[in-house]
Amino acid sequence: MKTVEAPVRTAPLDYLLHLADNALVLGQRNAEWCGNGPVLEEDIALANMSLDLIGQARMLYQHAATVAADGATEDSLAYFRGPDEFRNYTLLELPHASDASERDYAVTIVRNFLYSALMLLLWEALQKSKDAQLAAIAGKSFKEVRYHFRHSRDWLVRLGDGTTESHARTQAVLKHLLPYTQEYWAPSAIETVADQEDRAIDAAALKSSWDDLVNDALQEAGLQRPALRAGLPQGKNGQHSEHLAPLLAEMQSLARAHPDARW
Repeated sequence: MKTVEAPVRTAPLDYLLHLADNALVLGQRNAEWCGNGPVLEEDIALANMSLDLIGQARMLYQHAATVAADGATEDSLAYFRGPDEFRNYTLLELPHASDASERDYAVTIVRNFLYSALMLLLWEALQKSKDAQLAAIAGKSFKEVRYHFRHSRDWLVRLGDGTTESHARTQAVLKHLLPYTQEYWAPSAIETVADQEDRAIDAAALKSSWDDLVNDALQEAGLQRPALRAGLPQGKNGQHSEHLAPLLAEMQSLARAHPDARW
């Protein structure tokens, strides 16, 4: 009797790119602190977390290239797609300042906290994905994001419960950034279909648990959760802020200048 092999179950390509783009863009953004950290220990910590995120992006792009089966590689997906092709959350591409001022460490901490709180839940859930490769990536990434979450939460509490100035600045940053998290819960056809087939997770299902993580930290930090303003970011649908294009231009410049280079 001929044995019929079960079809390989993989997450949709757009979902893998969404996860990879998130990791790459935030990894690139956090790497801007390299050599500019407020203290040496934080300089090193952010560099290491950036390497974690870029490592996650590499694994996801490699998997996406295999799923695409059209000649794509991890490098072509990272370096030769334009801003409108990226599917990262808008939150992750914003600069390290809530206004026209110099970079603000509070922006970095609050953003990393709001994102790592989500990924702590998402990577844990994705370890049960029927996409075996994605489940393996989730297992490795979950171990890394536990540190990212702990680091950003600890700093959030230190800043919120610190001096009058640090509290005020962190509260202002929270008011600026929290509305961007509404994109986490916005309906997405890709997430919904993949979730129904147990190959991915619809992030909206994690909102209650995410709220608990966020509210607990804000209470300890003495920070108030601000009301959300109207407007829904659409980064995961390819509609980005004006900040993504310059970030990608800097990141992709070498590869685009020497497209045939081999390292």
